[in-house]
Amino acid sequence: MTFTSFNFLIFFPLLAVIYYLFPARLRWIVLLIASYFFYINIKPVYALLTTGITLSTYLFTRLIDKSDSEPRKKAFMIINVVLILLPLFFFKYFGAINSGVLTFLEDHNLRWPLPEIKLLLPVGISFYTFMAVGYTIDVYNEEIKVEKNIGILALFVSFFPLVLSGPIERAKNMLPQFRSRVDLNYANVIYGLKLMLWGYFMKLVVADRTGIYIDAVFNNFLNHNGTSLLIASLLRPFQVYTDLGGYSLIAIGTARILGFKVMCNFNRPFFATSMGEFWRRWHISLITWLTDYIYTPLSFTFRKLRIWGIVLALLITFLISGIWHEASWNYVVWGIIQGIFLSLEALNHKTRAAFEKKYAIIKSPVFIFLSIVVTYLLFSGSLIFGRAGSLSNAVVIYHKILTNHGTPYLDLTTLAYSFLGIFLILFKDFTDEYYPDKVKLFENKRVWVRYGSYLLILFIILLFGVFEGNKFIYFQF
Repeated sequence: MTFTSFNFLIFFPLLAVIYYLFPARLRWIVLLIASYFFYINIKPVYALLTTGITLSTYLFTRLIDKSDSEPRKKAFMIINVVLILLPLFFFKYFGAINSGVLTFLEDHNLRWPLPEIKLLLPVGISFYTFMAVGYTIDVYNEEIKVEKNIGILALFVSFFPLVLSGPIERAKNMLPQFRSRVDLNYANVIYGLKLMLWGYFMKLVVADRTGIYIDAVFNNFLNHNGTSLLIASLLRPFQVYTDLGGYSLIAIGTARILGFKVMCNFNRPFFATSMGEFWRRWHISLITWLTDYIYTPLSFTFRKLRIWGIVLALLITFLISGIWHEASWNYVVWGIIQGIFLSLEALNHKTRAAFEKKYAIIKSPVFIFLSIVVTYLLFSGSLIFGRAGSLSNAVVIYHKILTNHGTPYLDLTTLAYSFLGIFLILFKDFTDEYYPDKVKLFENKRVWVRYGSYLLILFIILLFGVFEGNKFIYFQF
């Protein structure tokens, strides 16, 4: 079951009614049962993994809490983090490692007694694994009290709006909410429905429409010229943004209808004027997780190296980010590229600040626009590594973009619908960024404007949306 399936459109309203009919003290049980049903509906065996991670996390965090010895606490924390990460490493990386070993041995005319093994990655494992790891570390650092109710902890790990693709929430935010009394709130329901409506628009109209053109080009890149590949590459950031961003809005809206506040995952990233700002706006739950649990400890460890310690911490953090996305060399390169972008900005931060101050251009519309364009081009160019499928494919695509120009492949209907959706996305993000109090549609005080906006977006979804049941991109991660 996914958010865009017909089953979910039946499941969620029924759940919401049952949830609010139950006594407040029992509602977490309703959510726990619903969350496991939601996940089991995808593939029953997946629930064994979430159960195992929950049991391990519960046991070792209780041991951490009861222990008076710092070395013992640290040992329990490390053991649990390793146990939590083992399934992720096995399902996500064992096949790639095994395939790499086989290829190496075959190249040297050696035989390997084991066959090549390809494992199906359990949906959402990367997300709830990080949530469980974060909770374990927070308990160890005494930033949060240990959860003694195993059912509440199980709900945190498996909460159905978040379990498939995040946002990667924190225990300090969600656990108190699961324990608090939640009453039916009209404002929460309306706000949640607005988020869901816009999320469905992002996914069905923009992400899946642009995906038709992008897949047609990248899946057959050898037969397309550089112009077509350039267009597809420039569309790719919008596809990823509206796919994961759309999922996040549906997840946040779903949770809000049930009375829970989930963290924002995107904040108008295409209006960032630098890569550093971009990554503070893009996939916020992942970046803040990496910042808190990887970058900050690393930068503290390397503090004697000063600015070079920051550079080293950035490179390692984004290398891990690349590996987290996929066990392939193209994502390793993608992660290193992001680290290089941010490292160069860190090294040149003072120079850029002085330049902007000297020529008084920091508030110049032209400078801001050019900075936004450059940031977008850097990011879209780097995404080619993620979409190409392999390093060799990426090299061919880059070469074609730079040298092989010509008449582009045009799917006029798909591109027209895509650009309409992108225009609406940019219009909304632009007004929210620069004129938040002047241009309002969903929040307009005039009833006819507000409901007219709802109906227009709903009409566009029904008319131009893709309803073939495409999965969300981040399900593969």
